[in-house]
Amino acid sequence: MTKRTLLSLSLLIFFLGFSGRAQDDKLSKEERLVTKANEKYQNYSFSPAIDIYKRILDKGYTSADLLKKLGNSYYFNANYEEASQIYKRLVDEYPSDVAPEYFFRYSQTLKSLGDYENANATMSKFIEMTSEDVRAKAFEVEKDYLADIKKNSGRYELSPFAYNSPYSDFAPSFYKEGVIFSSDRDTGNLARYRHTWNSKDFLDLYKVDVDSISRNSVTKLGDNLNTRLHESTSITTKDGSTLYFTRNNIVEGKYVKDEEGVIRLKIFKATLQDGVWSNIQELPFNSDAHSVAHPALSKDEKTLYFASDMKGTLGESDIFKVAIEENGGFGTPVNLGNNINTEARETFPFVSSEDVLYMSSDGHPGLGGLDVFATNIKNDKYDSAIVNVGEPVNSQMDDFTFIFNEESRKGYFASNRADGQGADDIYALVETIPLQLECEQEITGTVRDRISNEVLVGATVKVIDENNEEILSTITDSDGNYSLTVDCYKGNFVRALTQGYVPSEEYLEKSDAKPKIIDFYLERDQVTAGFGDDLAKLLQLSTIYFDFDKYNIRKDSELEVEKVIAAMEKYPSLKIKVNSHTDSRGRDSYNLWLSQKRAESTVNYMISKGIAKERLQGEGFGETKLINQCANGVKCVAADHELNRRSEFIILE
Repeated sequence: MTKRTLLSLSLLIFFLGFSGRAQDDKLSKEERLVTKANEKYQNYSFSPAIDIYKRILDKGYTSADLLKKLGNSYYFNANYEEASQIYKRLVDEYPSDVAPEYFFRYSQTLKSLGDYENANATMSKFIEMTSEDVRAKAFEVEKDYLADIKKNSGRYELSPFAYNSPYSDFAPSFYKEGVIFSSDRDTGNLARYRHTWNSKDFLDLYKVDVDSISRNSVTKLGDNLNTRLHESTSITTKDGSTLYFTRNNIVEGKYVKDEEGVIRLKIFKATLQDGVWSNIQELPFNSDAHSVAHPALSKDEKTLYFASDMKGTLGESDIFKVAIEENGGFGTPVNLGNNINTEARETFPFVSSEDVLYMSSDGHPGLGGLDVFATNIKNDKYDSAIVNVGEPVNSQMDDFTFIFNEESRKGYFASNRADGQGADDIYALVETIPLQLECEQEITGTVRDRISNEVLVGATVKVIDENNEEILSTITDSDGNYSLTVDCYKGNFVRALTQGYVPSEEYLEKSDAKPKIIDFYLERDQVTAGFGDDLAKLLQLSTIYFDFDKYNIRKDSELEVEKVIAAMEKYPSLKIKVNSHTDSRGRDSYNLWLSQKRAESTVNYMISKGIAKERLQGEGFGETKLINQCANGVKCVAADHELNRRSEFIILE
């Protein structure tokens, strides 16, 4: 067995030890990503005005349906405190009737009120309620993220780094007209620290002019920098005078272990004086108890990015940033947050001149092992989409230490893929197609009146993110149409509203940027009606049911009649006629009698609740005014017959 085969075998065994854990982490991440990707919300219409619902609630009448509509009315008007109170009643009093989206909206209101503890608990309930489909969702999300990676693939041309060795070569960084990189070529040992941060292989920093044609041009960076332990991952300032690099925890030539016997990693700073790297100092936020490694600089060189497992880390290692002060000191390290960091490994950061953060991760969906990802961090924001750069940079093995010059569109990265010369190899790359870090989806549609179907000119259509913050808005044109563009890497709410109408919205999950049509049908926030209008339609009443062969109002139908009573209390001059209808089943004469008794029963109920009898009339029509083809002798399904069994509340004056 050749030496190369032995090295490959030992490396394979090493990675097998990690592959199981990395896969578990990925599955855990996928489950969360899948749950998140299936938070779908449907249009919900509201009627009538809030004060009518409030009147009913104040009188002691309640139901899950009433609380849902009242809570949503408050929610869409940004009255989050009131919405939160109503949603709380809904989940407390009618837990079996609450669909997942109401837990989501309840959580949103709690976040708006600063109650993050209860908001998180409510979101946990939401996730719990959607978990029964987790395997199907996981399958769908796996297809989605692989499709996204495929879409980003083929953007780079690769070639082997001319100065690779049979050993480990990785961690390239730009330096003057060449690069600095890390290698164990003098020892023949495998570089493992990037996985465990406590290996005992010896790595040194090297430099090379990449335009040189001689392998002899590869030299160690400096005797003062390289020690008998590890030196790796580096970054220099643009003027080449300051170097930040990673080194094992060493003091006065002796390595230092933590309480668990681990030699941690630290970042050191060196300055170039008379051609010699000197004044080597460790950074003040290093520690003997955790690792700090893999430095990177912002384009203005006022911020240092690095990887660490320090306190506050979300996973095995996270990306942090720290301010570089004018006096040469440093601020307090800040975790970049859970959009970038996961419960797994995020490491090897690099920031380009266009404020793109590149990093390696096995927590975000990838092809296997560590993959290279990119995200936009302009304006010091870290909430943009995390984009897998795709093949051929990423592979089924570990791909890491990616650097990129956006002016030349050239760069380097390292990988332990099988076709390399050594255990880890550096690859040169040329970007042929720019990486798309933004996803834009066109949304178009029409806004109409729900009852009349007339277009609503000048209606506002807003895009609101998952933190209830407005992103953009537009208005409908003379045809009631609108058009806008959303970030399809994120979940968004598209909300339509206009004066005199109850707002409506639809939730858009992350998508593939295909154009989408969303039409809105808004309901008036006040009942405006005239002679002959059916108040039941205007108030969107549910069906008023009677037991078979009975004409007394059932308990579950009282609430619908109460809505009519509330409207009559609000408008004292309102007079109505209750029309009752049956389907065609049964004898015609019996149906006419039964419908008359039901109309009288409804009128008597309303009189008992305080409505003057002079304001009410009632008439039964039996099966004489069917609204479909289900007459005598016509075979119809139960649902079609049900349409004919209806009550109307016709406005007389």
